[in-house]
This record gives sequence, structure tokens and C-alpha cells, in this order.
Amino acid sequence: MGARQRILRLLRPSHEHSELSATVLLMFAVMLSRVIGFFREAYIAYAFGAGHATDAYNAAFTLPDWLNYLVAGGTASITFIAIYTKFLAEKREDEAQKTFSVIITVMTVVLGAGIVLAEIFAPNIERHLFPHFGPDELSLCVHLTRILLPAQVFFYVGGVVSAVLLSRRLFLLPAFGPLLYNVFIILGGVALGRRFGIASLAVGALFGSFVGPFLVNAIGARRVGTGYRPSFDLKNAAFRKWVRLSIPLMLGVSLVTADDWILRYFASGGVGDITRLNYAKRLFLVPIAVLGQATGQASLPFFARLFNEKRLQEFRETVNTSVYRITAVSFLATAWMMAAALPLIDILYRRGRFHFSDSRETALYFFWFAISLAFWSAQALYARAFYAAGDTLTPMIASSIITLASLPIYALLFHSFSVAGLTIASDLGIFANTVALALLLHRRKLVMTSALPWKELGKAAFTSLFALVLSYGVARSIPLNGSRGADILSLFLVSITWAAAIAMGLWATRSELPHALKSRGQRTTYPHVAEKHAEELSAGIEP
Repeated sequence: MGARQRILRLLRPSHEHSELSATVLLMFAVMLSRVIGFFREAYIAYAFGAGHATDAYNAAFTLPDWLNYLVAGGTASITFIAIYTKFLAEKREDEAQKTFSVIITVMTVVLGAGIVLAEIFAPNIERHLFPHFGPDELSLCVHLTRILLPAQVFFYVGGVVSAVLLSRRLFLLPAFGPLLYNVFIILGGVALGRRFGIASLAVGALFGSFVGPFLVNAIGARRVGTGYRPSFDLKNAAFRKWVRLSIPLMLGVSLVTADDWILRYFASGGVGDITRLNYAKRLFLVPIAVLGQATGQASLPFFARLFNEKRLQEFRETVNTSVYRITAVSFLATAWMMAAALPLIDILYRRGRFHFSDSRETALYFFWFAISLAFWSAQALYARAFYAAGDTLTPMIASSIITLASLPIYALLFHSFSVAGLTIASDLGIFANTVALALLLHRRKLVMTSALPWKELGKAAFTSLFALVLSYGVARSIPLNGSRGADILSLFLVSITWAAAIAMGLWATRSELPHALKSRGQRTTYPHVAEKHAEELSAGIEP
């Protein structure tokens, strides 16, 4: 079969993917979605700049996001995948369909009630969330929030429906739903911007949530025979299991989600601070999405299948291999992101009402965010290892404790270093969250941290530091003052220096990373790690 035929086969909605092809597809789709997302942010920066209106717009997502999180809209697909995958493995299709219908019906009613209450009490809630907003800014934030709230129904139902497709290893349609969401936000702004101002973006987001996350996945699920009948069968055993798995995720507060809320709360006092933070964080989310989110989303069905089939050793090795690859690549990417921060931000965002002074501040936030890339990526895999094992309580408790403990750190660093301190606090929090999940998996004997190739990770970290020193030195040698030519020259020289330093560092340390990345998604075994792990198993660590 030729390369063109293989690619066309992978792009068929009905194609069942392997872990490798699913990861590649999701990485490509996420990258494409983030590119569209960049154009979305660039358009917003051009049309609205960084001021009161954009602060209100970004803040308006907080209450809808929180409601979505509270009723498990953001976690529905994660917990449902484990249940649905088990039904498929046991050939119990009818029970899978019944559970699907009950979850959709019951939780849509619950979410609908929550939306109605949020619409009514939005002014009071927003006043407490953003106490530093002025009357006009707060009024605009409430107006935009009320437009965005109904979208949570489409996100929730679309999330559950996408879980059906992912459980069947059908990744194409769930991969491209977010792309359409971003496209509609841009279309809303372009088509309605003159008439409705920044509210046009919220209208675009509402329509985008219907077309992308919901409609595309619903069509795909219908094509594979998934039916829906309204059902309030609260005694359904699988539904009750789903509730037990989801309640910890509903009630817990993970820093992965809460970080944006905390950043907006503290930054609400300065004009444009929320917006500049948002631009830096959205750009930072591109590599997070490609490395952590795509890999985690692709891995969960395979992790769940290995665990449900009692292939525990293969489960451990698969998780550790995935964590090693993603962490090592993240180390290398971090060096380039930190060195290229200012020219990159200036090239991407400075136009229209977004000025060079905005670029400098945004680049500073992006610089500090970049440090934590490896931990954002790794925690996504560790969390999904827990979910695949049917344990949502342990990571919820750990993440909630870390989030609460982080609040004074956010406050302290914000008062000490202003908005830049918030990015450093974010780094510390996600580092603690990742380490906690890794140690808890080890303690539960699900994934052994000692089986990670620490020596190879050390080589990647050393290479990254070497590349950062050289490329950052090159970046400092070129004065940047708003010239596009200087931006392009700086970015080019930084990239060339970084690539040469990475190649030299990996060669000099004899790193196994290039071989691991070429192994087509298979587990990579390191002799010294295997020997140490064998000793642990013989000592009784194997459950």
C-alpha cells in the first residue's frame, strides 16, 4: 500500500487507529487547531488590542468553564471512556448504549438547571470573581458570560459522544471538533464585529460549540450505530459507577483547570493584564496540547484496555515510555521557547492595537510559562493512568490539596513580582502536581517511578540547558525595538543555534531519545531500568 493510500485510510472517519496513528493524528489535529487558535488570538489582538474589553471577554469564560467543570462536562469523556471500553471488551453493546442514554439525559437536565441559575445570578457571581473590575467592565463581562453559558450543553454532550468514538478507536472526528470551534469564533468576529463589537466573538463561540464539539461527533456516533433514547434510569449500575468516578472530578479542584481562574482573579486589577497573560498562556498551550493533551487523549483508551485486560506490566511500561518521550521532548522544546520568546510573540501578535510594549510584557510571561512545559505534559499522562485504572478519587484529593496550598504562593509572588510572579507560581504548582501524581502511582504500584530512564532524562535536560545558554546568548546579541526585520533575524538565528546545540548535545551524550522517537510507538526498554525493576518485583512490589 502506497504512502498516499495509507494517509487516506487514516483520514477515514471509520478507520480504527493504533496508539501510534492516533497520537500522530491528534498531534496534527491539535497543531492545526492551535494554528487556527493563533489566528483567532491574532485577530482579537488586531481588532481589540489589550484593554478593558478584551479583559472582560477573557474573564467571561471563567463562570461557564467553572460550571462545565462542576457538572463533569470537562471530565465526562474521561470517566466514560473507561466504562464504555470495558463494555466493548466484554461484548456488552446493549448495556453500553443504555448507559450512554442515561448519562446524556440526566446530566443535560442537571447542566441546564445550572445554566439557568448562572444566567440569573451572573452579576453577583462575576462581582466576586473579579472585584477589581469597574462598573462598565463588569457589565460587559456579565453580558458576554450570558452569551457563552448555553455553549456548555454542547461541550458536555459532545464530550460524552466523543468518548464513544474514542472508545472504538475512531479518532478523526473528535480530533477536528475543536478546529471548527476556533474557526467559528473568527467568523463571528469578522461577520458581526462592526455591529456587536467584542460580543461577536462570544456569539461565534456559541455557534462553534454546537458545530464542532457537538454536531460533528454526533454525526460520527450515529454512523457507527450509536443510538440515543431519553432515559432517567437512575438505578442503572453503570451510570452509578460513572457518577462514583465523576464525583471526585466534579468536586475536586485541579490546578490544571484552576490555574486560569486564579491568574484572571489576581490580574483583574491592571488594564490589559488578563489579556496579555491570556495571549502568553494560549501560545504556551500549543506545545502542551501537541505533546501532553494529544498524547494523553490518544493514550487513555489504550491504557484502559491494557488495565482492563489485566496486562499490568505492559500497562506500566507503556505509561513510563510515554512519559519519558514526552518529558524529554518537552525539555528540548523549552529551551527554544525561552530563547525565542520576544521575537516570537512580537511576530505573532504585534499589529493593530497590540503594541511592542504589549509584546515585551507578554513575552516575559511566556518565558516563565515555558519552564513548566515538561510537567504540564507529563501530568496529563499520569492523570490518565489513574483514570484508566478506575481511580479518580486519589488524583482528585492530591490535586485539590495542591491547588489550595498554591493559593498563598500565587498571592505572595503576585505581590512580590506583580503579574510575572503569577506565572512563576503557576510553574511551581504544576511541578508539585506532577510529582504528587507520579509518587502516588508508584505508591499504588500502578506505575513505578524507578522504571523511568532517569539517566536518559538527565541527558535531555543537560542538552536543553546547553541549547538554552547558546541560543539565549544569540538572542541577546540582537537588539529588538519593534523592527520586523530584527524579529525575523533573531528568531532565525535562535532557531539555527538551538537546533545545532540540540543535535550536538544528543550526540555528545549518546542519548537514546532519537531511537526512542523512531520506535513507532512501541515500548522502549532500558537494560539498567529493567534490571532494577526486576529486583523490585522480586521483592514483592508487584501487586
